[in-house]
Amino acid sequence: MSAFLDVGQSLTGRVWRGPEDDLRRRAEALAQQTGHSEHVCLLLARQGVTADEAEGYLAPSLRNLMPDPSSLRDMDTAVAALTSAVRGGGRIAIFADYDVDGGASAALLIDWLRQMGHQATLYIPDRIDEGYGPNDTAMEMLAENHDLIICVDCGTLSHAPIAAAKARGAEVIVLDHHLGGETLPDCAAVVNPNRQDEITPLTYLCAAGVVFMALVAANRTLKADGARVPNLLPMLDLVALATVADVAPLLGLNRAFVRQGLTVMSHRQRVGLTALADVAGLKTAPAAYHLGFLLGPRVNAGGRIGAADLGARLLATEDPREAEALARRLDDLNGERRAIEAAVLEDAQAQAEARGAEGPLVWAAGEGWHPGVVGIVASRLKESFNRPAVVIGLENGIGKGSGRSVAGVDLGAAIATCTREGLLAKGGGHKMAAGLTVAQAQLEPAMARLAELLERQGAATEGPRDLSITGLLSCTAATADLISELETAGPFGAGVSAPRFALPAQRIAFAKRAGETHLRLSFRDATGSLDAIAFRAFDGPLGPALEAHGGRAFHLAGRLEIDDWGGRRKAKLRLEDAAPAD
Repeated sequence: MSAFLDVGQSLTGRVWRGPEDDLRRRAEALAQQTGHSEHVCLLLARQGVTADEAEGYLAPSLRNLMPDPSSLRDMDTAVAALTSAVRGGGRIAIFADYDVDGGASAALLIDWLRQMGHQATLYIPDRIDEGYGPNDTAMEMLAENHDLIICVDCGTLSHAPIAAAKARGAEVIVLDHHLGGETLPDCAAVVNPNRQDEITPLTYLCAAGVVFMALVAANRTLKADGARVPNLLPMLDLVALATVADVAPLLGLNRAFVRQGLTVMSHRQRVGLTALADVAGLKTAPAAYHLGFLLGPRVNAGGRIGAADLGARLLATEDPREAEALARRLDDLNGERRAIEAAVLEDAQAQAEARGAEGPLVWAAGEGWHPGVVGIVASRLKESFNRPAVVIGLENGIGKGSGRSVAGVDLGAAIATCTREGLLAKGGGHKMAAGLTVAQAQLEPAMARLAELLERQGAATEGPRDLSITGLLSCTAATADLISELETAGPFGAGVSAPRFALPAQRIAFAKRAGETHLRLSFRDATGSLDAIAFRAFDGPLGPALEAHGGRAFHLAGRLEIDDWGGRRKAKLRLEDAAPAD
């Protein structure tokens, strides 16, 4: 397959690849059958959508996509325990993970219980002192003062801590999505689409999606008894945030969650998210990109390097003043996180490049690397090399790390295999993200075995420097109307990448560094001009080359987005790559 626009090596060292002929033919046929534009039909064809499925795909609805929650194993038992505690005034504790998914899941339950006239205790473990998931000490403490403990976004592998809580008289239910082991904890219910005995197709849900389904079932049970129940639709903003931030594939039910959740969020009714959007400088209606790159990292910042419960408290609060204070604190912590991340990333990138990027796994490990940033650095490496990546912080002979995967490669399953084989002390997660603990002496053999398992899944088949291009555009064709049209095929994110366009032979009219690492520019061709921004361009060769363009023409590639600055709605390019055109 020849390189798109003959770009065999761009400024960032990548080969540009356009859509294959078969995909183009299917898109043309869809356009004829549906009446939608070829741009939209190319996105539909890429997802395998047929003409009969097109309208349902472009307008995903909960009514059509969400199955009966009772189809999930243990759901009815979990709901019976929850509703019984609510009816009987039972004392309820929520044990949640410290990331966005855990915080949003906890906030969903807190919000619902509050509307039912019930207060719940929130417990989120400290990442460094307690680590991921339930631990014996915390569960025993909660069991002393609570009748029901709900573990969200964790708990599926927590046999001993759950047994400790049960021994002290507390009932425990788990609402999770991480890969289950061969046996489940001995508790009232484990609702998890990724437990080994499940047959549901909903394996792509994040924990907040599972919690939302549990609340749908709880509402149904309570309404049957004549009770007034909360309206769940306004809670979809939390489900959307968690789905995108947890890198859950935007397929099936998740598309409806995120599409409708973004609409809810645009109304700015949840004071915590409103405050966070304001401190993040979000001036437009949110898109999935903003959830993943503006809001999600700030919610995560508390669990990474600050107080673990800050994010969940922000998402759950009804007090605007508290929301503003928490949002500012999280924004400050996010700035600190970025500084720590930059130092780790520099070392990790050097390690990864020294090992070579042609294999199925990119990994790096370092003494004293902060455990709160290793997941973000792994994500950066994954983006750079288009390979699953694992980054590990070492301390006292023990490594704690996080991994991020690429589409089509189940990292969680591979890490679970290494754990069963004894190469990892602990490990688990889901397809796109996972965590692990490893003895330093086992580091090299563990990573070698992990690479072998990932290679079997095809992790090394796509070139690490390939950049997928959807099509060509001129400056005048890049309009706000085109973006609105393309967004009908969204939301875009994991599993459904946003369209990326190439603009050929552009002349740069203006280029200037913005902040420490970003580049702002404007460019033109024979049809008109367009503005662009290239984030982190000066972290590599892209920024310096375009800043010193010298009047040369460049092919430019990136994703279109709306610029509402000054009240005028227009298109701009989020520039990702470039190549000399002459």
